[in-house]
Amino acid sequence: MRPIAHPEPLGWKAECIETLRIAGPLALANLLQMLTYAIDVVFIARLGAAELAAASLSVSMFGLLVWALQGLTGSVAPVAAAELGARAPALRPIRRAVRMAMWLAVAGGVAVMIMCAQAERFMLLTGQDAHIAALAGDYMAVLIWAVVPMVMSGVMRNFVSTLGRPIFATLITALGIFVNALGNYALIFGNLGAPALGLEGAAIATVITSLAILAAYVIAIRIDPRLHRYHVFGFFWRPDWKRLMELVRIGTPIALTIVAEAGVFGGAAFLMGLIGAQQLAAHALAMQIAAMAFQVPQGVGQATTIRVGYYAGARENTGVRRAGWAGIAMGTCFMVLTASAMLLVPEYLLIIYIDPFSAENAALVGFATSFLVVGACFQLFDGLQVVALGALRGLKDTRVPMWIALFSYWVPGYGLAIGLGFFTPLGGVGVWIGLAAGLVFASGLLLRRWHQREVLGLISR
Repeated sequence: MRPIAHPEPLGWKAECIETLRIAGPLALANLLQMLTYAIDVVFIARLGAAELAAASLSVSMFGLLVWALQGLTGSVAPVAAAELGARAPALRPIRRAVRMAMWLAVAGGVAVMIMCAQAERFMLLTGQDAHIAALAGDYMAVLIWAVVPMVMSGVMRNFVSTLGRPIFATLITALGIFVNALGNYALIFGNLGAPALGLEGAAIATVITSLAILAAYVIAIRIDPRLHRYHVFGFFWRPDWKRLMELVRIGTPIALTIVAEAGVFGGAAFLMGLIGAQQLAAHALAMQIAAMAFQVPQGVGQATTIRVGYYAGARENTGVRRAGWAGIAMGTCFMVLTASAMLLVPEYLLIIYIDPFSAENAALVGFATSFLVVGACFQLFDGLQVVALGALRGLKDTRVPMWIALFSYWVPGYGLAIGLGFFTPLGGVGVWIGLAAGLVFASGLLLRRWHQREVLGLISR
């Protein structure tokens, strides 16, 4: 994004190119982040089933809370983009917004650390095996020290992306993969002269990686002239209570939306477990494929937040309209490709994880391919709703979209998943139909709200 004092709206083609310039590096960074988690699983799985189960339970709790906190602090993106559009370069207001987002990252991070420190007790209360819960508690006791640097890095990622440097997010995430893999290799098994710490070593590797990523962002911001002139680390102790409350007001619904969405997908896994082990395993495989594809429209949604926020700050409604619809169209077009692959060649998507042509995997493949057929519909509407959410966030509209998400995911979505999964012969396919229905409702209602943005007073006329 090239900040100018009074931005003129771009044509459709130019707007798509500008959105893609931001979205491409962000989508790639999202995919690389998933690879980072996959590397953890590969290394920890070699320790044994108990260690893998303990780490999985810990990460499910840790990941949800950190992701929600990153949603809260991610409100800095539309706030900074609006300031940039209104009066570029907007050095002081953007600096203050980033500073207050870092305050939120530290304060919220401490709260999350306190909650995660109770991981063993929580797992025992939910009926987990005592040995697994103990392992998880020990793992989490180290992992919690990664919370604050992870959330701080999320703030830095939003800052560099809003200021037109999204490639830094990609490069720094790639660096994180290398550091994480090296740390796991050394600390889990005692290689390269390091002690063999097992599961605790994996947690230490994650902490080291989070610190390395944060340090990389600090260095990038210091050496890049466009970013350095904002001096976002200067006068860190100075409060701006008005800006802080604006971030909380915009970011809290984003965090709750994340919890609602993650909760419904976690609940779907629970339903699958009640239906049968094979269907649960097939669900995990199909959901992993869907999650990989989701990272691209999620990157488009993040870019759309920035582009819409930029024009909203400039009170340029034509630009707002084009930025929003361009992002929605691009995210949907990509999901058409992934949906087609799920319908036409599901076995070749599953080959990433298992041998789909092996006789011993026949039942698993059969369930997974049937889920992916529903997943094709799932993909289209998942892409629509995440970019529509991004467009509305660019207008700082987060409260009503939160209620739309809560209703859509949990009432028609999870309700239908239970009904079709347990009271019809559909079983696991019924659960996936329910999830798809929730996304259909969410995308429809969010698109309607975006279409009516002027009538609803979300932008100035």
